[in-house]
Amino acid sequence: MGQIVSISRRTDIAAFYSDWFINRVHAGFVKTRNPFNPNQVRDISLRPEDVDCFVFWTRNPAPLFPHLDMLEKRPFASYFHMTITGYPREIENSTLSLEQAINHFKTLSQKVGPDRVIWRYDPILLSNVTPIQYHIDTFDKIAHALQGHTHTVMFALTDFYAKTERNLKKVNALVYQDIAQKEDDLNRLLAALSTIARSCGLSLKSCAQEQDWRTFSIEHGKCIDDDLIRKISKTDQHWRKDKGQRKACGCVQSVDIGAYNSCLHGCQYCYATYNNAQAKDAYRQHDPQSPFLLERGATKNVKQS
Repeated sequence: MGQIVSISRRTDIAAFYSDWFINRVHAGFVKTRNPFNPNQVRDISLRPEDVDCFVFWTRNPAPLFPHLDMLEKRPFASYFHMTITGYPREIENSTLSLEQAINHFKTLSQKVGPDRVIWRYDPILLSNVTPIQYHIDTFDKIAHALQGHTHTVMFALTDFYAKTERNLKKVNALVYQDIAQKEDDLNRLLAALSTIARSCGLSLKSCAQEQDWRTFSIEHGKCIDDDLIRKISKTDQHWRKDKGQRKACGCVQSVDIGAYNSCLHGCQYCYATYNNAQAKDAYRQHDPQSPFLLERGATKNVKQS
């Protein structure tokens, strides 16, 4: 039994580091640093006999398109989470346009199949530039555009970590609220999203949310989904729940090969890249031939684990 490789919750490898990733696939391994202890280094095998599934997370899969045929020949499962939110530029300053994102999603779905591409409308940020009706209208537009190209849409509410709020407060004239604290607004939104999803043949699932929203026909989702992996790989393997994630997270265990503060999409609500200057510096210093995604934090005395 191999391992599930997450590519990546921490950064958009497909969009910005696809050459590096393909080099590592050919090399058969990647090195990662513990984000809380950079002296702690781990070798992760990418050899087919050691991998059960690749799970990609991206806003722009296009740089991987030339390599999909090679990846498809690998004897393990793979699937994609693709985020499309269509937020205004003051909140997401360097993402694809809504039209580009939808077109890339459709292309990806045509290449790998709708079972293996999940749309993420994530996170839901309530603000003066993204009020309730904005979310309803945008979700409706995207859902209808993606109809037939996916079967699942996942969402989460914004987590207001200290670093996240610090960045949101820097956005000129932005007034945001925690929709989880506004029950009437939240219920109105969930009812609308559920109705739209059903009309487009989509299963609406929440991501790591403790609330029970079955009255809105919303299921608890699993981003690293053992049921989906068994379905697309036609195996009966079982994996343990990932104890390193939040209690409400349903994901099974995986290993992530990304690094924090290395994504260039400029999403002001992001928990994984909360220092955009540091991310740009990391990207400039990135070496596609290195076994590490980032050399940053390297030390002479490295503890293996």
